[in-house]
Amino acid sequence: MIEVRNISKRYGSQKAVEDVSFCVNEGEILGFLGPNGAGKSTVMNIITGYISSTSGKVLVDGKDIVEAPAYAKKQMGYLPEIPPLYEDMTVKEYLYFIYDLKKCKLPKISHMKDICSLVGIDDVYSKVIKNLSKGYKQRVGFAQALVGDPKILILDEPTVGLDPRQIAEIRSLIRKLGKRHTVILSSHILPEIQAVCDRIVVINHGKIVANDTEENILTAFEGEKKLFLTVEGAGRDAIRSALERLPGVKSVSFSRERKGSLDVEITAQKDSDIRKDVFDTAAGNGWTILEMRSSKLTLEEIFIRLTENGTQVQEEVG
Repeated sequence: MIEVRNISKRYGSQKAVEDVSFCVNEGEILGFLGPNGAGKSTVMNIITGYISSTSGKVLVDGKDIVEAPAYAKKQMGYLPEIPPLYEDMTVKEYLYFIYDLKKCKLPKISHMKDICSLVGIDDVYSKVIKNLSKGYKQRVGFAQALVGDPKILILDEPTVGLDPRQIAEIRSLIRKLGKRHTVILSSHILPEIQAVCDRIVVINHGKIVANDTEENILTAFEGEKKLFLTVEGAGRDAIRSALERLPGVKSVSFSRERKGSLDVEITAQKDSDIRKDVFDTAAGNGWTILEMRSSKLTLEEIFIRLTENGTQVQEEVG
Protein backbone atom coordinates (compact mmCIF):
# COMPACT_ATOMS: atom_id res chain seq x y z
CA MET A 1 0.00 0.00 0.00
CA ILE A 2 2.74 2.48 1.02
CA GLU A 3 6.45 1.95 0.47
CA VAL A 4 8.95 4.43 1.89
CA ARG A 5 12.32 3.99 0.20
CA ASN A 6 15.47 5.50 1.68
CA ILE A 7 14.04 8.96 2.27
CA SER A 8 16.24 11.66 3.78
CA LYS A 9 15.48 15.29 4.57
CA ARG A 10 18.09 17.94 5.19
CA TYR A 11 17.77 21.59 6.11
CA GLY A 12 21.18 22.94 5.22
CA SER A 13 23.65 20.87 7.22
CA GLN A 14 20.91 19.68 9.60
CA LYS A 15 19.57 16.15 8.98
CA ALA A 16 15.94 15.79 10.01
CA VAL A 17 15.60 12.19 8.75
CA GLU A 18 18.20 9.92 7.19
CA ASP A 19 17.74 6.86 4.95
CA VAL A 20 14.30 5.94 6.31
CA SER A 21 12.65 2.86 4.76
CA PHE A 22 9.55 0.88 5.71
CA CYS A 23 6.37 -0.54 4.19
CA VAL A 24 2.74 -0.31 5.28
CA ASN A 25 0.61 -3.24 4.23
CA GLU A 26 -3.01 -2.98 3.15
CA GLY A 27 -5.41 -3.18 6.09
CA GLU A 28 -2.63 -2.70 8.66
CA ILE A 29 -2.51 -0.26 11.57
CA LEU A 30 1.14 0.79 11.75
CA GLY A 31 2.44 2.57 14.82
CA PHE A 32 5.15 5.13 14.06
CA LEU A 33 6.78 5.69 17.42
CA GLY A 34 9.54 7.98 18.58
CA PRO A 35 10.43 10.65 21.13
CA ASN A 36 9.68 14.30 20.48
CA GLY A 37 11.97 15.66 17.77
CA ALA A 38 12.82 12.20 16.39
CA GLY A 39 11.56 13.00 12.88
CA LYS A 40 8.05 11.53 12.99
CA SER A 41 6.19 14.55 11.66
CA THR A 42 8.82 15.13 8.98
CA VAL A 43 8.30 11.60 7.67
CA MET A 44 4.50 12.00 7.80
CA ASN A 45 4.72 15.29 5.88
CA ILE A 46 6.89 13.66 3.21
CA ILE A 47 4.50 10.72 2.85
CA THR A 48 1.54 13.04 2.38
CA GLY A 49 3.42 15.21 -0.11
CA TYR A 50 3.24 18.28 2.13
CA ILE A 51 7.02 18.62 1.94
CA SER A 52 9.52 17.01 -0.41
CA SER A 53 12.37 14.73 0.60
CA THR A 54 15.99 15.57 -0.16
CA SER A 55 16.44 12.03 -1.48
CA GLY A 56 14.53 8.77 -1.70
CA LYS A 57 10.93 8.19 -2.72
CA VAL A 58 7.47 7.31 -1.45
CA LEU A 59 5.28 4.91 -3.43
CA VAL A 60 1.51 4.63 -2.98
CA ASP A 61 0.04 1.59 -4.73
CA GLY A 62 3.31 1.44 -6.65
CA LYS A 63 3.09 5.04 -7.89
CA ASP A 64 5.64 7.67 -6.92
CA ILE A 65 4.01 10.49 -4.97
CA VAL A 66 6.18 13.03 -6.81
CA GLU A 67 5.40 11.68 -10.28
CA ALA A 68 1.70 11.01 -9.64
CA PRO A 69 0.77 13.41 -6.80
CA ALA A 70 -2.94 13.69 -7.61
CA TYR A 71 -3.44 9.92 -7.56
CA ALA A 72 -1.32 9.37 -4.44
CA LYS A 73 -2.93 12.15 -2.41
CA LYS A 74 -6.42 10.96 -3.35
CA GLN A 75 -5.65 7.67 -1.58
CA MET A 76 -4.78 9.42 1.70
CA GLY A 77 -6.63 11.23 4.44
CA TYR A 78 -4.37 13.22 6.77
CA LEU A 79 -4.96 14.42 10.32
CA PRO A 80 -1.99 16.56 11.39
CA GLU A 81 -1.13 17.17 15.04
CA ILE A 82 -3.10 20.44 14.97
CA PRO A 83 -6.36 19.74 13.06
CA PRO A 84 -6.78 22.12 10.08
CA LEU A 85 -10.12 23.57 11.16
CA TYR A 86 -11.86 26.82 10.18
CA GLU A 87 -13.40 27.51 13.54
CA ASP A 88 -15.87 30.20 12.42
CA MET A 89 -17.64 27.63 10.24
CA THR A 90 -20.21 25.13 11.42
CA VAL A 91 -19.20 21.48 11.22
CA LYS A 92 -21.51 21.05 8.23
CA GLU A 93 -20.10 24.09 6.39
CA TYR A 94 -16.54 22.95 7.04
CA LEU A 95 -17.06 19.38 5.85
CA TYR A 96 -18.89 20.61 2.73
CA PHE A 97 -15.92 22.90 2.07
CA ILE A 98 -13.50 19.95 2.42
CA TYR A 99 -15.77 17.87 0.15
CA ASP A 100 -15.52 20.52 -2.59
CA LEU A 101 -11.80 21.05 -1.99
CA LYS A 102 -11.11 17.35 -2.49
CA LYS A 103 -13.39 17.26 -5.56
CA CYS A 104 -15.21 14.35 -4.01
CA LYS A 105 -17.64 12.50 -6.28
CA LEU A 106 -19.50 10.48 -3.63
CA PRO A 107 -23.13 11.48 -2.86
CA LYS A 108 -22.62 14.48 -0.59
CA ILE A 109 -25.48 14.19 1.88
CA SER A 110 -25.25 10.44 2.49
CA HIS A 111 -21.42 10.54 2.57
CA MET A 112 -21.41 13.29 5.21
CA LYS A 113 -24.03 11.40 7.22
CA ASP A 114 -21.93 8.21 7.17
CA ILE A 115 -18.77 10.07 8.25
CA CYS A 116 -20.49 11.95 11.07
CA SER A 117 -22.06 8.76 12.37
CA LEU A 118 -18.73 6.94 12.23
CA VAL A 119 -16.77 9.57 14.18
CA GLY A 120 -19.63 10.50 16.52
CA ILE A 121 -20.35 14.13 15.62
CA ASP A 122 -24.00 13.86 14.54
CA ASP A 123 -25.14 15.92 17.53
CA VAL A 124 -22.80 18.85 16.76
CA TYR A 125 -23.23 18.89 12.97
CA SER A 126 -24.88 22.33 12.96
CA LYS A 127 -22.68 23.89 15.66
CA VAL A 128 -19.88 26.40 15.12
CA ILE A 129 -16.53 24.63 15.46
CA LYS A 130 -14.99 27.18 17.85
CA ASN A 131 -17.72 26.38 20.39
CA LEU A 132 -16.87 22.67 20.47
CA SER A 133 -14.76 20.90 23.08
CA LYS A 134 -11.25 19.80 22.14
CA GLY A 135 -12.44 16.20 21.88
CA TYR A 136 -15.15 17.12 19.39
CA LYS A 137 -12.74 19.31 17.41
CA GLN A 138 -10.44 16.30 17.12
CA ARG A 139 -13.36 14.23 15.84
CA VAL A 140 -14.10 16.91 13.23
CA GLY A 141 -10.43 16.60 12.24
CA PHE A 142 -10.95 12.87 11.77
CA ALA A 143 -14.06 13.58 9.72
CA GLN A 144 -12.21 15.84 7.26
CA ALA A 145 -9.56 13.14 6.80
CA LEU A 146 -12.33 10.66 5.91
CA VAL A 147 -13.97 12.82 3.25
CA GLY A 148 -13.64 10.99 -0.06
CA ASP A 149 -13.30 7.61 1.71
CA PRO A 150 -9.49 7.35 1.28
CA LYS A 151 -7.82 3.96 1.50
CA ILE A 152 -5.11 5.29 3.83
CA LEU A 153 -5.38 7.38 7.00
CA ILE A 154 -2.33 9.16 8.39
CA LEU A 155 -2.79 10.33 11.97
CA ASP A 156 -0.12 12.51 13.57
CA GLU A 157 -0.34 12.59 17.39
CA PRO A 158 -4.16 12.33 17.33
CA THR A 159 -4.69 12.33 21.12
CA VAL A 160 -2.37 15.16 22.21
CA GLY A 161 -4.10 17.46 24.69
CA LEU A 162 -7.11 15.21 25.26
CA ASP A 163 -8.31 14.03 28.65
CA PRO A 164 -8.24 10.29 29.55
CA ARG A 165 -11.85 9.69 28.51
CA GLN A 166 -11.37 11.45 25.18
CA ILE A 167 -8.15 9.48 24.58
CA ALA A 168 -10.00 6.20 25.16
CA GLU A 169 -12.74 7.29 22.74
CA ILE A 170 -10.22 8.28 20.04
CA ARG A 171 -8.32 4.99 20.41
CA SER A 172 -11.59 3.10 20.03
CA LEU A 173 -12.34 5.15 16.92
CA ILE A 174 -8.90 4.35 15.43
CA ARG A 175 -9.47 0.62 15.96
CA LYS A 176 -12.85 0.96 14.23
CA LEU A 177 -11.30 2.87 11.31
CA GLY A 178 -8.60 0.20 11.02
CA LYS A 179 -11.24 -2.29 9.91
CA ARG A 180 -11.90 -0.26 6.75
CA HIS A 181 -8.68 1.67 6.16
CA THR A 182 -4.91 1.26 6.24
CA VAL A 183 -3.71 3.46 9.12
CA ILE A 184 -0.40 5.05 10.04
CA LEU A 185 -0.50 6.30 13.62
CA SER A 186 2.38 8.59 14.58
CA SER A 187 2.87 9.08 18.31
CA HIS A 188 5.37 9.37 21.15
CA ILE A 189 2.87 7.78 23.56
CA LEU A 190 3.72 4.10 23.99
CA PRO A 191 0.39 2.86 25.47
CA GLU A 192 -1.41 4.42 22.51
CA ILE A 193 0.71 2.44 20.04
CA GLN A 194 0.33 -0.78 22.04
CA ALA A 195 -3.43 -0.37 22.29
CA VAL A 196 -4.24 -0.15 18.59
CA CYS A 197 -1.31 -1.06 16.32
CA ASP A 198 -0.48 -4.29 14.48
CA ARG A 199 3.18 -3.39 13.94
CA ILE A 200 5.60 -0.80 15.30
CA VAL A 201 8.26 1.29 13.58
CA VAL A 202 10.52 3.17 16.01
CA ILE A 203 12.45 6.24 14.83
CA ASN A 204 15.19 8.01 16.77
CA HIS A 205 17.39 10.92 15.64
CA GLY A 206 15.90 10.60 12.15
CA LYS A 207 16.75 6.90 11.73
CA ILE A 208 14.66 3.73 11.99
CA VAL A 209 15.83 1.66 14.96
CA ALA A 210 13.06 -0.97 15.06
CA ASN A 211 10.47 -2.31 12.63
CA ASP A 212 8.44 -5.33 13.72
CA THR A 213 5.50 -6.56 15.76
CA GLU A 214 5.47 -5.84 19.48
CA GLU A 215 5.94 -9.54 20.21
CA ASN A 216 8.99 -9.85 17.96
CA ILE A 217 10.59 -6.69 19.34
CA LEU A 218 10.17 -8.07 22.87
CA THR A 219 11.65 -11.40 21.78
CA ALA A 220 14.66 -9.72 20.15
CA PHE A 221 15.54 -8.08 23.46
CA GLU A 222 14.96 -11.11 25.65
CA GLY A 223 18.61 -12.11 25.99
CA GLU A 224 19.22 -13.81 29.32
CA LYS A 225 16.17 -14.56 31.43
CA LYS A 226 16.03 -14.26 35.18
CA LEU A 227 13.89 -16.19 37.61
CA PHE A 228 13.36 -14.91 41.15
CA LEU A 229 12.42 -17.25 43.98
CA THR A 230 11.72 -16.99 47.68
CA VAL A 231 12.52 -20.39 49.18
CA GLU A 232 12.37 -21.81 52.68
CA GLY A 233 13.53 -25.15 53.98
CA ALA A 234 17.15 -25.17 52.71
CA GLY A 235 20.44 -23.36 53.04
CA ARG A 236 22.41 -21.46 50.38
CA ASP A 237 24.86 -24.25 49.57
CA ALA A 238 22.14 -26.86 49.07
CA ILE A 239 20.05 -24.56 46.86
CA ARG A 240 23.02 -23.45 44.77
CA SER A 241 24.30 -27.00 44.28
CA ALA A 242 20.90 -28.39 43.22
CA LEU A 243 19.92 -25.54 40.91
CA GLU A 244 23.26 -25.11 39.14
CA ARG A 245 23.01 -28.72 37.92
CA LEU A 246 19.80 -27.98 36.00
CA PRO A 247 20.05 -27.65 32.19
CA GLY A 248 19.79 -24.04 31.02
CA VAL A 249 20.89 -22.51 34.33
CA LYS A 250 23.88 -20.16 34.01
CA SER A 251 24.21 -18.91 37.57
CA VAL A 252 22.55 -18.79 40.96
CA SER A 253 22.89 -15.92 43.43
CA PHE A 254 21.21 -14.76 46.63
CA SER A 255 19.96 -11.26 47.23
CA ARG A 256 18.48 -11.41 50.71
CA GLU A 257 18.02 -13.79 53.64
CA ARG A 258 14.98 -13.46 55.84
CA LYS A 259 13.73 -15.47 58.78
CA GLY A 260 13.72 -19.01 57.46
CA SER A 261 13.70 -18.04 53.76
CA LEU A 262 16.10 -17.00 51.03
CA ASP A 263 15.62 -14.76 48.00
CA VAL A 264 17.24 -16.51 45.02
CA GLU A 265 18.09 -15.05 41.61
CA ILE A 266 18.60 -17.58 38.79
CA THR A 267 20.04 -16.52 35.44
CA ALA A 268 18.98 -18.80 32.59
CA GLN A 269 20.24 -19.12 29.04
CA LYS A 270 18.27 -17.56 26.20
CA ASP A 271 15.39 -19.75 24.95
CA SER A 272 15.45 -21.78 28.18
CA ASP A 273 12.34 -22.12 30.31
CA ILE A 274 13.59 -23.51 33.60
CA ARG A 275 10.49 -22.94 35.74
CA LYS A 276 9.24 -26.55 35.74
CA ASP A 277 12.68 -28.00 36.50
CA VAL A 278 13.13 -25.53 39.35
CA PHE A 279 9.73 -26.39 40.79
CA ASP A 280 10.37 -30.13 40.50
CA THR A 281 13.79 -29.75 42.15
CA ALA A 282 12.27 -27.80 45.03
CA ALA A 283 9.51 -30.36 45.50
CA GLY A 284 11.97 -33.27 45.33
CA ASN A 285 14.18 -31.73 48.01
CA GLY A 286 11.32 -30.74 50.30
CA TRP A 287 11.74 -26.96 49.84
CA THR A 288 8.80 -24.60 49.95
CA ILE A 289 8.60 -21.99 47.18
CA LEU A 290 6.86 -18.97 48.64
CA GLU A 291 7.21 -16.91 45.44
CA MET A 292 8.37 -17.48 41.86
CA ARG A 293 8.43 -14.79 39.18
CA SER A 294 10.24 -14.28 35.91
CA SER A 295 11.74 -11.02 34.71
CA LYS A 296 11.38 -9.76 31.14
CA LEU A 297 11.96 -6.35 29.66
CA THR A 298 8.78 -4.39 29.04
CA LEU A 299 8.20 -2.58 25.74
CA GLU A 300 8.66 0.68 27.63
CA GLU A 301 12.14 -0.42 28.80
CA ILE A 302 13.02 -1.51 25.25
CA PHE A 303 11.81 1.82 23.85
CA ILE A 304 14.06 3.67 26.30
CA ARG A 305 17.04 1.52 25.27
CA LEU A 306 16.33 2.04 21.56
CA THR A 307 16.00 5.80 21.85
CA GLU A 308 18.95 6.23 24.20
CA ASN A 309 21.48 3.90 22.61
CA GLY A 310 20.31 3.78 19.00
CA THR A 311 20.28 -0.04 19.03
CA GLN A 312 18.72 -1.35 15.83
CA VAL A 313 16.19 -4.15 15.63
CA GLN A 314 14.75 -4.20 12.12
CA GLU A 315 12.73 -6.93 10.51
CA GLU A 316 10.96 -5.83 7.37
CA VAL A 317 7.42 -7.15 7.17
CA GLY A 318 5.60 -7.44 3.85
